[in-house]
Amino acid sequence: MASLIDTPKQIEPNEGCIANAMKVLGLKWSALILRDLNSGPKHFCEIEHSIAKITPRILSQRLNDLEELNIIAQTDGCYSLTPKGSDLIPTLVQMADWGSKYPD
Repeated sequence: MASLIDTPKQIEPNEGCIANAMKVLGLKWSALILRDLNSGPKHFCEIEHSIAKITPRILSQRLNDLEELNIIAQTDGCYSLTPKGSDLIPTLVQMADWGSKYPD
């Protein structure tokens, strides 16, 4: 006999999955950096100009954090997404869709 109350859909296949994603996306400015790098490699100054209120010190720290997590790579002074970083783009698209649906 089927239950009259639907069981909520399980979000995490394994405990800790969301926490792992938050190590990246939970860092302030990281999602915007990834957004910018989605269109291709960028120099530090290009990212800095794209994200209006980020300071150079914080940008430098976030780029280092993302490199340590193997989300981005630096080659010849340009930052680009790694395959691991590219895998986050669909999540950012969903975040953008949600933000568009529920603006301030």
